[in-house]
Amino acid sequence: MNNDEPVFKKSKWGTSRYVYNANNPIGLALIFISGGLAVVMVLLMENRAGPFAPPPSPTWSPPQTQAPWPYPSHATP
Repeated sequence: MNNDEPVFKKSKWGTSRYVYNANNPIGLALIFISGGLAVVMVLLMENRAGPFAPPPSPTWSPPQTQAPWPYPSHATP
């Protein structure tokens, strides 16, 4: 293994994008971390858990009654 390998290298697909370099230990670690993160996100989406959980259904409560005047602590006008 060459110690001068960059973490990112240009894509061989003819685009100007950069990809992780598996010949560099940090690039290889980034490949595994990205793959693991993608698997965890797919599992969370499938199980509708975490940030993908549906919002809880609201519970019913009676409407709040308000005083007919703006300052309920004062005497009735």
